[in-house]
Amino acid sequence: MALSRTVPDILSDLVKEFTSLFRTEIRLARAEVSEKISLVGMALALIVAGAVLLMAALVLLLQAAVVGLIEQGFTPAVATLIVAGGTLLVGIVLLWFGLSRLTPSHLAPRRTVDQLQRDAAVARSQVSGGGDYPPSAGFRPLSEARP
Repeated sequence: MALSRTVPDILSDLVKEFTSLFRTEIRLARAEVSEKISLVGMALALIVAGAVLLMAALVLLLQAAVVGLIEQGFTPAVATLIVAGGTLLVGIVLLWFGLSRLTPSHLAPRRTVDQLQRDAAVARSQVSGGGDYPPSAGFRPLSEARP
C-alpha cells in the first residue's frame, strides 16, 4: 500500500520538524552558555585569589623579608625593592593565568555553532533535492540505518 501525502501534510511536518530542531538548538545553546558562565566564574575566582594573594604577600613579605634582608646587610630601600619585585612577579603571573581563561576562544559556544552548521548542511542537502545527508552531518538516513 503506497502512502500518499498531500502537500499541506508535508509542509505541516516540515514546520514541526524545524520547530523541534530550533527548540533543540536553543536548549543546546542554553546549556553551553551555562557552561561558559561557570568558566567565567572560575576565571574570576582565580583573579580574586591572585589579588588576595598579592595583598597578603605585600603585607607579609614586606614586613618579614625586608627585615631579613636588612639583617643580611642590605639597605632598607634595596631590601624593600627586592621583596616588592618578587611579590609583583607572582601577582602578575596569577592575574595573567586568570585573565587568559577569559579569551573569546574559551567562551565561544563551539558545540552549538558546529551543530548549527551540520543542520544547515542537512537542510541544504534536503532542499537541493538529493535527500542525501552530507558525510559531515554525522548520521545516515533511516533507509541506510543498521537494525
